[in-house]
Amino acid sequence: MVVKLQFATLRKTRWSEYATRFLIGAFVTVMAGLIAEKFGPSIGGLFLAFPAIFPASASLIQKHERQRKERAGMNGTDRGRVAAGIDAFGAALGSVGLVAFAITTWKMLPHFPLAFTLTGATFAWATTAALFWILRKRGRSLVPGLQTSKEEGKRT
Repeated sequence: MVVKLQFATLRKTRWSEYATRFLIGAFVTVMAGLIAEKFGPSIGGLFLAFPAIFPASASLIQKHERQRKERAGMNGTDRGRVAAGIDAFGAALGSVGLVAFAITTWKMLPHFPLAFTLTGATFAWATTAALFWILRKRGRSLVPGLQTSKEEGKRT
């Protein structure tokens, strides 16, 4: 799979789909705020780390892939699920990077200025996410017992 930007996809997405993403993201953020108010910022932060936009994105990816295959006269249900699953795996890799960001911020902030801390945490996030992506591309299992598919990039 080659990572690339496809600006044409922006034109294919309806405003209602953007609104859905925004509303779900806002709901998750409000819920994290309420949890933080009740149980404290450490617990609330755990819930804020939930990828607020992911549930809406996964459902939209599944829907678009299914529709694309159906327009070609094929059953797109399986392809939609696979595409959403691949996106979920990418979100999981990104979440590992966010853990690196959080730990770096937590450890550095009491000792260093904010700008320096955020720069270091951003570097930790990018490095960790890139490292896990490279390991996945080389076919190494990131989780014991879970094998990555070499066929993933060949699916149409």
